Amino acid sequence: MRVRTWPVVGVGLGVLWLFVRDVGPTLDAFLGQFLMGLAVGLPIAFLFRRFYDERIDLGQIIRAIPYVLLYVLTFSREVVVANLDVAYRVLAPGSTIDPEVILIPLRVQGDFGVTTIANSITITPGTITQDYDAEANALYVHVIDGRDPEAVVEPIRRWEDYALLIFEEELDPGSPAPEIVIDGGENDGR
Repeated sequence: MRVRTWPVVGVGLGVLWLFVRDVGPTLDAFLGQFLMGLAVGLPIAFLFRRFYDERIDLGQIIRAIPYVLLYVLTFSREVVVANLDVAYRVLAPGSTIDPEVILIPLRVQGDFGVTTIANSITITPGTITQDYDAEANALYVHVIDGRDPEAVVEPIRRWEDYALLIFEEELDPGSPAPEIVIDGGENDGR
């Protein structure tokens, strides 16, 4: 079911308004703030409608919701684990830091999927996306501890599995993942 994009964006901004505002515990407060969010979000979405596609597949969005929730849960868990790991490395005397650059070829190919994965990597403590190689469809990722590259790539592959479903990519989560490459310092100029 394809619908105009700007009303969907406007409703999304109305929902976002609920997160920004302090909504009281009553239904009246919730509805009042949601209506206020719609009053602000719909005109903004209408004014900026040229910046996105004219129509959107609402069915795709609805089908993606469970995978978005799983992505957020998996990502949040990894952020907590990475925060604890980095805090331990900072506070524990003699803890090891063995930085490395890993080239991670991706199965996701669309701009939204690649950007989602790259930003998730950068937001996670101890890792940062340095560059994207469009020809190889791969990310250069700097990690705080590169002694076990497979352990670094494992959560990224889980995120990628969900991104393949969220963005309805050509490949599916069962598709084989390309091999990672350890930079070993050859690409220090990146």
